[in-house]
Amino acid sequence: MAADPARAGQPRTRVDDHHPDGTAWSRGNLVRPLVHGATYFAELLATIEATRPGDLVLFTDWQGDAHQRLADDPGSTVLDVLGRADERGVDVRGLVWRSHSDVTGFTARQNANLGRALQQRGAEAILDMRVRIGGSHHQKLVVVRHADDPSRDVAFVGGIDLAHSRRDTSEHRGDPQRVAGMPEEYGARPPWHDIQAAVRGPAVHDVETTFRERWEDPTSLRHSPVILVRDRLRGLDTHPDPLPPQAPPPPPVPGGTHTVQLLRTYPDLRGGRDYAFAHGGERSVARGYTKALEQARKLVYVEDQYLWGDHVGRVFAEALTAHPDLHVVVIVPLHPDVTGLNRLAQREGRRRAMEPMHRAAPDRVAVYGLENRDGTPVYVHAKTCVIDDTWTTIGSDNFNRRSWTHDSELSVVVLDEEDDYARRLRLTLAAEHLDRAADDPLEDCADPVGMFDAYARVARDLDAWHAAGRVGPRPRVACGASTRRASAGPRGCWRPRRTCCCTTPTAAPAPCGGAGSTDPARHWRRKCAPHHVVRKEGTWPHACRSRARPVPGSPGSSTSRRGGARLGRLRPRVHPRQGLAGRGPRQQAARP
Repeated sequence: MAADPARAGQPRTRVDDHHPDGTAWSRGNLVRPLVHGATYFAELLATIEATRPGDLVLFTDWQGDAHQRLADDPGSTVLDVLGRADERGVDVRGLVWRSHSDVTGFTARQNANLGRALQQRGAEAILDMRVRIGGSHHQKLVVVRHADDPSRDVAFVGGIDLAHSRRDTSEHRGDPQRVAGMPEEYGARPPWHDIQAAVRGPAVHDVETTFRERWEDPTSLRHSPVILVRDRLRGLDTHPDPLPPQAPPPPPVPGGTHTVQLLRTYPDLRGGRDYAFAHGGERSVARGYTKALEQARKLVYVEDQYLWGDHVGRVFAEALTAHPDLHVVVIVPLHPDVTGLNRLAQREGRRRAMEPMHRAAPDRVAVYGLENRDGTPVYVHAKTCVIDDTWTTIGSDNFNRRSWTHDSELSVVVLDEEDDYARRLRLTLAAEHLDRAADDPLEDCADPVGMFDAYARVARDLDAWHAAGRVGPRPRVACGASTRRASAGPRGCWRPRRTCCCTTPTAAPAPCGGAGSTDPARHWRRKCAPHHVVRKEGTWPHACRSRARPVPGSPGSSTSRRGGARLGRLRPRVHPRQGLAGRGPRQQAARP
């Protein structure tokens, strides 16, 4: 394949330049899922602390807190760890989204504080507002390149910001440094479920190139010259210094069997402000999911912060209709992360996504929310998808139009033809959410239908316990967090039902390219005609308490992302040059 159709219209990107035969992926990689912020932060801390003079650390952030700790040690703050690295001769560069005003529920002040504090320590952190009106830079990545040993190079990609509330564990007791403004349902220390991928091998070069393309973009960092002048007066760096020459890709990892492709979203900025590396925008996230879902046959497992919009619901519904054996399990937050009237837009968006899925296959779609052992809802911020135990993504993008057309996003796709990476990830997450012991083989979840039924059983028991007024001992399904199924709520919305949650890992079917296929290119060879994106967003259904229960906002009886409601397939209907309408004030308050 000479070029990747998913990047059609972006002939100037350098991401695929080092791939053999013009392919859009690299082989010989090793990817490890880091489930939970505490797991990721501990590895990130160890990696950066081990850097030496001449090494390179690059990062992007949607939200950043200078004083967020990566461990319990008071000296492990983001500022101290990156500042110490720069002081010992490591080249530290950062791109932090400048953010919209705090008045609208965003984080402009803390992001500016992070950038200013890092600059005072010697690192170069740039506030980047080269986005579409109402949009954001939502990519969350860290790249560490070692001058003396490229085999140690690593890239971290996913949905975890260097920010408060992210450092939670499998127990889901919350980060001691909580984020402000979460609804009261999540308590004083909101439990937080998240995931990041650690990538080693040639794909590290691709992630680094994504950073470099943004850093070297000649467009002005701000829309407004007034804001640009004000930032200069405040001592903020507004002119990125040149990066050192890029080193060749790291060597393949011994025993690395993972084929990795990056999926990205960039908006069409128009008005002569287009990215030099993405003229007309990039839609490889939307197109990649579309093609993969068209290939799904048995099980689509999703964890996502948002599941919004009828365009998303239709993609899943079409897949469910075309393949009568296909099941979908989705895990989402039980409650929106906003309060008051701001919740209405989120609930409506979710309802619009869930209804077409439920209509297509009411017995094969389940959507769940999560709760910890104390019955406190867990905020699901993870963005991951596993299809047929073969095709897996971990990234920053959500299942909504905004992530598919409007914000900058980055996801890592892994296709493992020799190992059971996808299956292990799916069963690791199932063990946590079903509250299984670490040594549980999860035999009932090995089969897609078996896992679907296992989630439903746990959600049913937890829902019954909650419906009875939480009298008597909480149902013990094995050990940890729980999921709850969604049931019909007011105005056609679904209430979540519960399920449990723990962590344990546990062959893969033929690649989605077809039976016995070993060619990942077959996932992408079929041209994906651009579809028009309906300018609508769904809302959140009403939710009930519990870890893994169906989430509010789906029609029928179960509608939570993991384990309750039945969902349909999503087919992105995205025009390559169409962006997303500006976010209204209600949607602005939501946390990507």
